[in-house]
Amino acid sequence: MFRWRVSGKALSWALYDWANSGFATTVMAGFFPLFFKQFYCAGIEPAISTARLGWGSSAASLAVALFAPFAGAAADACTGKKRLLLWFTTGGTVATALLSLPEQGQWAVAIGIYACALFFFAGGNIFYDSLLADVAGPEERDRVSSLGFALGYLGGGILLLSNIGMVLMPSVFGIAGKEQAVRLSFILVALWWLVFSLPLFFKVTENRNLQCDITSAGKIITQLADTFLRIRRERAALLFLAAYWLYMDGVSSIIRMAVDYGFSIGIDSKGLLEALLLVQFTGFPATLLMSHVAERIGTRNTLIIGIAAYASVTLWASIMSTVQEFFILAAAIGLFQGSLQALSRSFFSRLIPWGREAEFFGFYNIVGRFAAILGPALIGTVAAYTGSTRAGILVLLPMFAAGAILLNKVES
Repeated sequence: MFRWRVSGKALSWALYDWANSGFATTVMAGFFPLFFKQFYCAGIEPAISTARLGWGSSAASLAVALFAPFAGAAADACTGKKRLLLWFTTGGTVATALLSLPEQGQWAVAIGIYACALFFFAGGNIFYDSLLADVAGPEERDRVSSLGFALGYLGGGILLLSNIGMVLMPSVFGIAGKEQAVRLSFILVALWWLVFSLPLFFKVTENRNLQCDITSAGKIITQLADTFLRIRRERAALLFLAAYWLYMDGVSSIIRMAVDYGFSIGIDSKGLLEALLLVQFTGFPATLLMSHVAERIGTRNTLIIGIAAYASVTLWASIMSTVQEFFILAAAIGLFQGSLQALSRSFFSRLIPWGREAEFFGFYNIVGRFAAILGPALIGTVAAYTGSTRAGILVLLPMFAAGAILLNKVES
């Protein structure tokens, strides 16, 4: 039986997923890869533009990976998770709006702004994820975490649908053309992100109420070293982080590179955007359903099922050739993408000590960001070297397999 009653504080927290998923869908997964290839990189070989996009995404992920543990430690020392999330939300919305400015051929400017937006988006999620322990007890974290991702799929899908409508029918919306519609979409994503994040900032409170001072700030490096040593001693947390790095590398790579990959193998932009919508609206009910499955068979077992599904999708994607196959793959991704992310977050939250959530989630996010460095860079490099994007995607298969094996050894 489904049990989705949550507190107002938990719902306000979950709405941040609704808010920033507009960036993940319209910008990261949808319009930017297409606009980058067709407009910013006009006249450039598809394999080269794929490489540039992959390297830009990897650079942003590396910056977050280096930043994450220090940010998490500082937030815990100063009880500043909400404060830092506000700064990162502001930076992300400003950078997203600025994506509307580069002109045709200014690919370096565009990828630079995009990398900044990615940095603020991913960095903000450190503090957002760590607030899960402040709004939900251990027994309800699968449910609340899954609710966040489900709302993200729904909200991101609604905004993406509106933006696709503007791009495909600009005259209906009083817009001069498709280029202007894409630029306006970037601005709308920024506003959506900012407005719907407000419930979290007004309603969610952190459990502790320490004062940030010079003494506590001076302990950050020591605290980081202590956390690293603690993780090394705690076998379950260490194994999980290793497993998470491996399988999330594949998930993150597919999220960031799927549209570019589809375009490179001949899927037109209309088909790609329709497939993205299918992922979003499949992901909303599927994420809630898989949370229910996790309550029945266990979170770890549900994660392993999702990893196996992603490995199958990757293998099929390397040989597919029709639009119909691409749509089937999009539906399969929608079934498991949100649940892998949501259940990974809640599973890890049970392995960390109370009062050091942001610091431990800093390490969690550094692992996730390093995962997002390797995959896109490998796909881009192989595409540039071979002239084909099909070969690159197969490098994800060993990572899925190794991640599942390690995850199976984790005892929560």
